Amino acid sequence: MDQIDRTPTAHGKPPHPRLRYTPTLLAVAILAAAGIAAAGPGRLIREFKTLEFKIRSVEIEAPSAERRALIAEARSAARTLTGRTRSTSRSSARVLGEIPMNLTYVDTARTSYSRFRTWVDNAVNGSPGYAYEARDSALMYRITRDAKYCTHALNMVEQQVTQAETAIAANQNPAVAGDSYLEVGPMIADLAYTYDSCFSRLTASQRTRWSAYAEQAIWNVWNYQSARWGTRSAPWSGWSVNNPGNNYHYSFIEATMTWALASRSQTWMSFLQTDKLPKLEAYYRAMPTGGSLEGTGYGTAQMRLFELYRIWKDATGIDLANANPHATNTIRYWTHATVPTLDRFAPIGDQSRNSVPELYDYHRRLVLEARHLASEPAVHSIASWWLNNINIQQMSQGANFRYDLLPPGSGGQPPSELHYHGSGTGHLFARSGWDRNAMWLSYVTGTYNESHAHQDQGAFTLFARDWLAVTENIWSHSGIQQGTEVHNMMRFERSNTTATQCTSPANDRIVHQCADTVSTVTVTPGANGALTVVSNLTPAYRNNPALTSWTRRLDFAARKLTVRDNFVLGSGTTAFFQVQVPVQPTVSGNTITAGNLRIRVLEPAAPTITLRNWATVNASEFTKGWRVDIGGGTTTYLVELNEVTP
Repeated sequence: MDQIDRTPTAHGKPPHPRLRYTPTLLAVAILAAAGIAAAGPGRLIREFKTLEFKIRSVEIEAPSAERRALIAEARSAARTLTGRTRSTSRSSARVLGEIPMNLTYVDTARTSYSRFRTWVDNAVNGSPGYAYEARDSALMYRITRDAKYCTHALNMVEQQVTQAETAIAANQNPAVAGDSYLEVGPMIADLAYTYDSCFSRLTASQRTRWSAYAEQAIWNVWNYQSARWGTRSAPWSGWSVNNPGNNYHYSFIEATMTWALASRSQTWMSFLQTDKLPKLEAYYRAMPTGGSLEGTGYGTAQMRLFELYRIWKDATGIDLANANPHATNTIRYWTHATVPTLDRFAPIGDQSRNSVPELYDYHRRLVLEARHLASEPAVHSIASWWLNNINIQQMSQGANFRYDLLPPGSGGQPPSELHYHGSGTGHLFARSGWDRNAMWLSYVTGTYNESHAHQDQGAFTLFARDWLAVTENIWSHSGIQQGTEVHNMMRFERSNTTATQCTSPANDRIVHQCADTVSTVTVTPGANGALTVVSNLTPAYRNNPALTSWTRRLDFAARKLTVRDNFVLGSGTTAFFQVQVPVQPTVSGNTITAGNLRIRVLEPAAPTITLRNWATVNASEFTKGWRVDIGGGTTTYLVELNEVTP
C-alpha cells in the first residue's frame, strides 16, 4: 500500500481538517454517500476499512482536479465494496493509519481476557513472563487505548533494534538472522505491530531506524545470496524461501506481511500479492484435506499460517483461508488425528518439542485459529466439540494467552464419519467410535518430501485406551528418529551394504525409503466403521535393486487390525514384519502379547520371532520400548493385531 503521510506541517501541527482529506474521512464520506452508513456504524466501519487503507492521504486545496479525481476513485471503490458479500460484524475502534484489526471476538467478560490482561500488566509492571513479546502490549493498547501499553511495547522493540545495531556495528549478524532467519517472523511482527499501533509516539529517529532494520531483515530473507548487514556481505542458505509447506516459510511471510501492512510499503505489498501469496494459495489448494506434509510435530506451525490468514483478511478483506478447503479441513484432520482419550495425537514425523505426542497449547491455538476463519457451521461444531473436550482447556503458557481470546464456541458435535483420509498428506485415521474407549488407527501412505517427515511410508499406529503399537520415536530423547527400523512397517535388509542408495547413513544394511517419492493408496469404507486399505509402497524405494515391490493391505474392523504384506525381494534381501510396542512382550508359538496387544502371525506358518529391547541399543536415546521382529516370510506376511480384554 502507499505510504500514508503522517508528517506535521511546518508549525508542528496537523494540517487543517478542511484542507486535508485523510483515508478515514474520505472513506466515511464516500461510503456514506453510497448509502452504506444507513446500515449503522458497525457495518460502515467494516466496509471502509479496506478502502481507507488503500487511499493515500493527500493535502488538497479545495476545489481541485486532484480532489475530484480522488473522490471519483473512492466512489468506484465504494461501488465495488457494495457489490460483494460482507461480514456484518463490526471492526475494532480505529485511529488514522492503523492496520485494520477486527477485535470483535475479544470478550472482556471472559476469563481468558482477564488472564491475558494480567499477563500483560505483569510485564508492564516489570515482571515479564517467559517469552513475553511486545505484540502483547501493542494488542492490549489496541483493546484498551491505555498509553502505558504503547510505552512498554516501544521500549521492548527499541531494545531489539538497538541490540541489532550493536551487532551490525561489530560486524556480526543480529539475532533476527539466527537459525536461518527462523525467528524473523515474530521479531519483525513485534516491531511492525508496535510501529503501527504506537506510531505517534515514535520519534523521527526511531521511525527511520526501525524501518531500516525491518527492511534489511526482510530483504535479506528473500535475497539470501546477496544478503547484507551494514556494509558486510552476509549470505545464508535460503532454506525454504520457496517452500510454502515448510514452517520456516510461515515466519518469512509473517515478517513480510506485518511490515508491509505497517509501513504501507507498495513494494512488499506487491511482492506478496503477485508472488508469495498466490504460490501459498496454490500449494494449499493442492492439499484440500488439511494437515501438513511435515507431519503432526512441525505441522502444528500451521497455527502461524492461519493467524496470517486472519491478519490479511482483517487488513485487506481478502479471505485466503476460504480460497481453498485446506484450513477448514485441517479442523477435521486434527479431530481425527487425536486419539480417543483426547489427550494425545498421531505421532507422524519429527516430534522434537516433546517426543511423546501430547496435546499442548499449540494444538489448541491451531484449531482456535482455524475455527475463527472457517465459514461452515458443521466445521464450527466439530471444532467446538474438540476444543471443549480435549485435556487442554486453556493455554498453559502465558506467551500463548492471547490466542485464548479467540472463542471456542459451546457444545459441538464430533464428526459423523469414523475415518478420515488426508489424501494431500497421505495420513489416514480410523476408529471404532467416538467414545474414549474406542480403538484407533493411523496409517501413512503418500507423498514423502519434507525434511521433518520420516521413512514411514506403510507404517501404522494402534491405540485403545493407551498405545498398543506405536513408533519407537516417541520413546526417544530426540524425537527425530526417522528410519524405517523404528516404525510399524516392513523392514528390508540387504546383503550388499556397499551399493549406493538414497539417504544416510552409508553402508547401512537397511533398505532406505527415498525423499521426493509418492506411494499410492486406496481406501474402501465398509459397514459399521470397517475399513479396507490397499497401498503400493514400491515407489518409496525408488528402484532400489534390493526390493522389486511391496504392497500392504489393512483390514480394520471389530476392534481388530489385519495386515497382509506382499513383496518381491532382490537378491540377498531379507524381509521382516516389525511391530514397536511400549512394554516387554512375551511369545507363545505364533502369538506375541505386549501389554494389552495381542499379535498373531498367520503367515508364514513357521515364523521366526525375536525381541529387541531398545534401551540396550542406545540407553542415552531410547527410554523404553521393544521391537517385535517377525521373520521367515519370503513373499508374504499375514498378521493380526487385536486388543487383549483388560
